[in-house]
Amino acid sequence: MKIGILAVQGAFAEHERCLEKLGITFMEIRKAEDLQNHSFDGLILPGGESTVMGKLLHDLELFEPMKAMIKNGLPVFGTCAGLLLLAKSIENAEGNQEDSHFACMDMVAKRNAYGRQLGSFSLIGEMEGVGKIPMVFIRAPYIAALGKGVTPLAEVEGKIVAAREGNLLVTAFHPELTENLAVHKYFLQMVENRRESLH
Repeated sequence: MKIGILAVQGAFAEHERCLEKLGITFMEIRKAEDLQNHSFDGLILPGGESTVMGKLLHDLELFEPMKAMIKNGLPVFGTCAGLLLLAKSIENAEGNQEDSHFACMDMVAKRNAYGRQLGSFSLIGEMEGVGKIPMVFIRAPYIAALGKGVTPLAEVEGKIVAAREGNLLVTAFHPELTENLAVHKYFLQMVENRRESLH
C-alpha cells in the first residue's frame, strides 16, 4: 500500500510522520508527473489554506487529473483545508469556489467557522468507528449541511466535524497534530478495503 500526500502547501509533513509511525509507504504529490504513473492507493489532502491550495492545484496542472481520480473512487482523507477542497459548497468562500475546489462530497462546509476568538482549541471527542480521540482545531471549518449519502462521524457542540461519503473521509480537526493514530488507521482500512475490492 502506498499513500499519496498533496505536498504543495500546508501541514503535509505531519501526515507523513503519522504514516511513518504506521509503517506505510507514501509519496509527495507536487507536480503533474507525480500523478501520471498513479502508483498510490489513497490520497491525503492536508490542512493549510484551501484557496491557496486550489490555485496551486491549477497552476501545477494537478487539479483536473486529481479530480478525475477522486470521482473514479480513489480513497481520499481531507483534514481542515482538505475538507474544504472536497466540499460541494462552501459558505464564506472567497472567489469562485467551483474553480478551486474539487466539489466531490455532498456537503456544505463553513470556512473559519469558529471565528478568531476560538481560532484554536482542542478537546477529547467521540468519532464513530474510531472511538474517543484528541481533536485539535485550528481556524477550523465545520460541516453545516450533509447530503443524503453522507454519514456524520463526529460532532462537537452540535456541529458536524467529521463525515464520510463512500471513498471520501473528512475531519475539520487535525489528527496529524496528535500522537493518536486512530483516524489514520481508519482511513488506511478504507484504502485496504478498496484494494481488496479491485482484486
